Amino acid sequence: MKYKLLAASILATLSTSAMSATYQLTELGRLDGAKHNYVTDVSENGHIIGLANGIYRLPIDISYIDFEDSAIRNAYDAAKASYELIDKEITFTLDDIENNDAVNTNADAHAFMISFVTNTQSGRLTNSEYQKISSALTTVYTPEGSSEQVLFDEQSLDYDGLTRSTSNLLNAVTDDGVMVGWGSAPYEKTAFTQTDEDEEETHFLREFISRGIVISPDGVKVSLVPEFNEYGGTSIATDIVQSNNGYVVVGSVSTGIPVDRQEDIDDNCDGEDEPVSDCIESLDRNISTGLFDKRAVKWTLDNSLNITNTEVFGLAITPEDDEDFAFRSNALAVNENGLIAGTSDVRYDDRRYSMPVYFENGEVKQFINQDDDWVGGKALAINNDNIIVGYANKRIENRTRTKFFYFDKNSNSVVFPTDFFTSSSSLANDINDNGVIVGEGETDIFNSSSRRREGFMYTIGEDKIVNINSLLPCYEADGETRFKYTVAEAKAINNNNEIFGVATKTVEKTDSFGNVVLDVDGNIEYESVAVAVKLTPTSGSVEECPAQEIEEYERQSSSFPWYTLLLLPLAAARRAFRK
Repeated sequence: MKYKLLAASILATLSTSAMSATYQLTELGRLDGAKHNYVTDVSENGHIIGLANGIYRLPIDISYIDFEDSAIRNAYDAAKASYELIDKEITFTLDDIENNDAVNTNADAHAFMISFVTNTQSGRLTNSEYQKISSALTTVYTPEGSSEQVLFDEQSLDYDGLTRSTSNLLNAVTDDGVMVGWGSAPYEKTAFTQTDEDEEETHFLREFISRGIVISPDGVKVSLVPEFNEYGGTSIATDIVQSNNGYVVVGSVSTGIPVDRQEDIDDNCDGEDEPVSDCIESLDRNISTGLFDKRAVKWTLDNSLNITNTEVFGLAITPEDDEDFAFRSNALAVNENGLIAGTSDVRYDDRRYSMPVYFENGEVKQFINQDDDWVGGKALAINNDNIIVGYANKRIENRTRTKFFYFDKNSNSVVFPTDFFTSSSSLANDINDNGVIVGEGETDIFNSSSRRREGFMYTIGEDKIVNINSLLPCYEADGETRFKYTVAEAKAINNNNEIFGVATKTVEKTDSFGNVVLDVDGNIEYESVAVAVKLTPTSGSVEECPAQEIEEYERQSSSFPWYTLLLLPLAAARRAFRK
C-alpha cells in the first residue's frame, strides 16, 4: 500500500486530538535581520531577554583567502556537484567572489563562503587561520519589538559593523531590568610568523573564551573578571536576584590549571609553530574536562553595580592526590532567600559524574540518589519556596535520557514526575511561586534518536504533565486554518502563570541575505522557524479538535517525517546545556 492514514488514537498521543483555548499565544516580535528568535528569561515586571539566530548578511572577509588553494577549489567543485543533483545551475564562480564582490551581491556565493569557513569536517571551524563568525546575538524584547544587546563584540577593522565573531548569551533579568549573561572576546585578525620561517600567516585570535557580564537597563556593563585569569581565564553569569542593598549574581569562574594540564601547555604552547592563544584554545577544546578548574561563584553587587564581595564555592567531591585533571562546579540559579543551585562533579562507584547540587553554608550538597542509576544532570531553577527543578540522566531503553525533577528542600524529597512516555527525554526550565513547572519533553514516540520536543506545564500536587499545545486554539481566527504555532520550549513562567518560550511556525524560506527562496520551478519554498512567544491564561474552555489526518508514505530515499518541519536548532538558546 502506497500510504495509509494514522489512527486518531496515535494522534492523541502526539497531542493533536484535543486542544483548548485556555491560553492565548502572542508573538513577542522578531529581530530584523535574523531568522530565528528565542526567549531565555523574563522578570515579574515584564522585562524579557532572549536570543536571535540565523543572522542575515553575516560579514565575510575574503582578503586573506588564497583562491588558488586546493581546499577552496575542492569545496567549490563539491558545491557545484550538489547543485547539479537538484537540477540547479550554480550562479557564481570563485573569480566572482575574489574579484567581483559576489560575496556581498550573490546570496549563493555568500552561503558558500559561510559554509567554507565554518566547515567542521575539514577543521576550518576551529582552525585559527580562518575567519570566525557567529550567527547568534542577544536580544531585549520591548512592546515595540526586539533589539540587539551587544555584549563584548566590537567594530571590525576589516568591514563595516561588528565583527560578528563572539559567543553571546543573556541568561537572567531582574524586576528592574538588570541583565546577566556571558560572552567571548571578538576575534582579531593577527599576523603570525612561525619560528625559522619567513612567510607571514594570518590568524584570528581572541583575548578570552568566556566572560560573565552584568548590564544595567541603561546599558552600563560590568565584566566579571575571574581572579585567576591566566590565558584569559573563564567566567560566566547564569542568574541574578535583586536584594535590599543591590544584587546577587551567580555563575562560575576559573580558579586554576591542574598540574597535568599546565604540563600540556608547557609542552605544546611555546609560540613557535602556532600562536599561544590558539594552542590554549585547542587544548581547552580537546580535553574533555577543559584546561581550567572551575568553581561555582556568588558575586555581591551594590545598587551601582560595583562588586562588593566574591564568594567561591567548592565541590561535592574531594579530588585525590593523583587526580590532576580539571574539576568543576557551577551555580545556575539563586532565589530571593539566597539559596543557590547548580551542578558539581561528584564521585560514585569510583567514577566521576556531574550531578545536580545546592550550595549552602559553605557546603555543596547532592540530593539525587545515584543508587537509582542517575548518572548526570543539572539543577536549573529555584522558586522562593526553595523548590529546585532541573533534569537528571539515566539509561532507558538502551539510550541515555533526561528526566525532569523537582526537589523540595524543606522536606528533602525528590520527585521525578511521569512525563510524556517512558523513553521521552524531558527537562524543567523554570518554576514559579505557585508551584507550576514549565519545560520541554519529547513527544515523538516513533523515533529513537532525533525526536520532536514540545513545551509542557506541570503543577506540583496535581501529578499530571500537560502539553502546552493542548492549551491553545484548534484554529486561526478564520475558524478553518489549523493553528500555525507549535510550542517547542517553555523557558520561563511568572507568578501570573504567564508562560514565555519558543514556538515554531512555517514561513516562506529565506536565503542568507533574507530573500525569499524559489525552487527550480519558480515556486516559493517553505521552512520552519523559531519565534519567541508569550502565553497568557484566558477564561476560555476546552475545545474538542477533530483529528488531523496525516499521510504516512512508504519510506523512500527522498521522503522525510512530517515532524521534521518542526525540528529547529534550539540548542543555541538553551541555558541548560551551557558551560
